Amino acid sequence: MPLRPANARVLFDEAHGQAWTVRPEVAAAIQPSHPADSSYARAAQALRERDLEVAVHEAGPLDPAALAGVDVLVIAHPSEPAWERVVPGGSPVLTGAELDAIEAFVRAGGGLVVLAEEEQAKYGNNLAQLTQRFGIGIANDVVSDYERHRQAPHWILADLEHPRDGVDLLARVEEACFYRATTLEAGEGVRVLARTGPSASTPSAPLLAVAEAGRGRVVVAADSDLFGDDCIGDLDHEQLWSNLVHWAAANAFRRAAQQPVVEAVDTGHWRTLKREVDALRLQQRSDGSVDLAEHDPAQLRARVDAIVAAVQGLAPLFPHQDAYLEAVVADLRAWADGGFGVPDFGASLDRFRPDLIRRDGVQHLVLFPMYKQNGSRDSVFEALIVAVPWPDWLSELERTRYDNGKFVPVTLVDHTAGYDSECAVLFPETVSVAGRPANHFGGIFCDREAARFRRTSARAAEVLRLNLPPDAAGLLESEQLSRDAYELWDLVHDRAHSHGDLPFDPFMIRQRMPYWMYALEELRCDLTAYAEAVALEREGLWVARSVQYAILFDRLFRFPITGPRVRNYDGLGGQLLFGYLHATRRLHWTDNRLTIEWDRVADGVLELREQIEALYRAGIQRTKLQHWAAAHDLVAEFVPPAAGSRWAAAVRDFPEIPDPRPYVDEVLDDEFPLSLFYVSLQRRLAEEPVAA
Repeated sequence: MPLRPANARVLFDEAHGQAWTVRPEVAAAIQPSHPADSSYARAAQALRERDLEVAVHEAGPLDPAALAGVDVLVIAHPSEPAWERVVPGGSPVLTGAELDAIEAFVRAGGGLVVLAEEEQAKYGNNLAQLTQRFGIGIANDVVSDYERHRQAPHWILADLEHPRDGVDLLARVEEACFYRATTLEAGEGVRVLARTGPSASTPSAPLLAVAEAGRGRVVVAADSDLFGDDCIGDLDHEQLWSNLVHWAAANAFRRAAQQPVVEAVDTGHWRTLKREVDALRLQQRSDGSVDLAEHDPAQLRARVDAIVAAVQGLAPLFPHQDAYLEAVVADLRAWADGGFGVPDFGASLDRFRPDLIRRDGVQHLVLFPMYKQNGSRDSVFEALIVAVPWPDWLSELERTRYDNGKFVPVTLVDHTAGYDSECAVLFPETVSVAGRPANHFGGIFCDREAARFRRTSARAAEVLRLNLPPDAAGLLESEQLSRDAYELWDLVHDRAHSHGDLPFDPFMIRQRMPYWMYALEELRCDLTAYAEAVALEREGLWVARSVQYAILFDRLFRFPITGPRVRNYDGLGGQLLFGYLHATRRLHWTDNRLTIEWDRVADGVLELREQIEALYRAGIQRTKLQHWAAAHDLVAEFVPPAAGSRWAAAVRDFPEIPDPRPYVDEVLDDEFPLSLFYVSLQRRLAEEPVAA
């Protein structure tokens, strides 16, 4: 799998006599007969596989310089050599200056993971002094439980406490074993995630606790073997380890995405172009023409000349667009020479080829008369500067696995006023042309899609009290990670329209048919992308997990409640996904809280995909009317049709005819209305309106 940049940097301290190391060669030197007993190499590798960088602090104090650029600090069981075989060098005692530096690091937004041990006091470290600063005490205990244990009474099975609200640090975690653990003391504001059982020698005592301090987060575990090489593969320990570190690294996910340097934005030519295009747009009719009875042709000509001069002034900054920009100038002049009628920019559209220059960070100047999807339907002039994110990992996937020569992800650098809308695409069919538009590319603004996803999903997760996994919570705060997710999602989705068992035109743009057919096609492509993301995650591409979250949350939370309820096919796809997952008990709405069964939800999504695929496979043997009816029945099984529906199976009575398109008129505007769940969610989100 292609490599991706790290989402966060995790530093393991090995300068204070740690009994654990992430370096296999050091573990072999400490414990030649059984290195795994001193190794956190598997824990470190688990983080790397999740796009987290792992570094080692080998020597010197833990001062501000050592902690610079670090997102999470891990301190795993320092000890005097009399009690443990340890990494050579360094005292297990943190100095006062180090304690202060670590506390300041946490309160400024850093994460801290402390791994304690049984009979904590004997090891000669002062971890308890450090953790007490955050309200968590470390007792001098060794716990046994003769009723609930694995293999030996000191290997106790913990009672796990899933939080009722907020991020669920125990998502996908059902069991954890603590091996010869001490116990913790939880102060005010501390959350306990695991306790000893009622039959333990110290009953109901904290074993795993977390706290927030300032902008940072702290995790303390009462046992360090829990994530060692011998134990991290047991039960759900690796998942627990991933959850804890992702939660502690929360501040890293809040960093802004890296933006390309764009010289053109700061030039007078760009400012002129924006000003003149914005003014010209206000003079155009909805079809792009200008009424010369209302507007002076000489002034219009002067405005076009100013736009031409601005484009020519910007051209040296976009040398890869020479042919396109020359064509834009020619089309502008032809429009003016023709009397400012309906614009025809077919020649320049044919030469606008961002699909041929998919290079990470490359920028394009865009000037067309066009309408905006999810925005104004007027075909008026707009000017944009866009940048193309094309990282190596995405390029390799497109080249080797998901060939899609027209797909171009873009980010919106700057734009004229018409893009102060919810338009998130740049498609050839939106450009004003006299004939059939050239269809070379499909530009999708992954930054806009990602921003809407984060805004809507975060708000929905809050009001629904969703059991949000820590990595999903990180995605909802990460500008960069959410963009990456949408780039991959859009790549696979766009390609899926033309792959598979397709009974009719897969894009369905040249057919008149009931809107649930569009809903099923869009959902089919999303579920295909989800299935591919599941496979990619298993193969080691961690961003694919984010794709799964993005598809699930956008479909469940944004699509159904945004946009009008007039044949809203995107909304219906989300309703169907929710209905299926609820009916098959992959999600639950109980006590006004939405809970997702994270270990089972992927199977549910894939089952629904198979039902839609089966519908498509059978469709090739049906008439069009039969296919539409079968599709209605599939949707209606999980999303009840409206009262009065003429398409419902119980009342449907349409004679078979060669062209059933007249029956589309019998479809209700809201054939599948929102359920009580969505009506309630829509009302609760109304305080913060959600963009379509």
